[in-house]
Amino acid sequence: MAGTPPQEHLFNPTTENDPLAGLGTKLPLPAAARRWLEARRAGVRPWGAFLDQRRFGTPRNFGELCQRLAHNGERFQSNYLCVFLGLILYCLITSPLLLVALGVFFGACYVVRLRAQQAPLALFGRELTTAHQYGLAGGISLPVFWLAGAGAAVFWVLGATLVVIGSHAAFRQLDPAEAPELQMEPV
Repeated sequence: MAGTPPQEHLFNPTTENDPLAGLGTKLPLPAAARRWLEARRAGVRPWGAFLDQRRFGTPRNFGELCQRLAHNGERFQSNYLCVFLGLILYCLITSPLLLVALGVFFGACYVVRLRAQQAPLALFGRELTTAHQYGLAGGISLPVFWLAGAGAAVFWVLGATLVVIGSHAAFRQLDPAEAPELQMEPV
């Protein structure tokens, strides 16, 4: 079509000046996703303050525990996202079959993308849309993910994330300057 602008390609030289190039990504992101990602990167607290062992202690009561969870969850949200991504990376590195399964899936998606740019795919006399082709790639990759134990890996990452982040948020004391002004005395 003459009136539509060309789609951005992953290896397009015009997208080389990407502000998120430090993350190693060249994917075109929607504006809202780009703003969210930049806000997360800007919100990362210093790791020394995040891991300061002198700031850890048991909460006195359930109210203080809830207060710590809410406050630390909000204050260290970007750090917790980094911990979550680190656990995902650890899970992928320690499971080579899962890496193979991901390679098969993304390879199939790449082939579908290249094929969609050339000519439409016809199967049994019917033309398959790009969405159907991606669905077929996912369906073919599903048994490989099942064999690789992707379900167990997902639940391991979620469980480990909840334990690590929950423990940090519960046991890290609030800074005196950040503590709420009105605190109730335990009875």
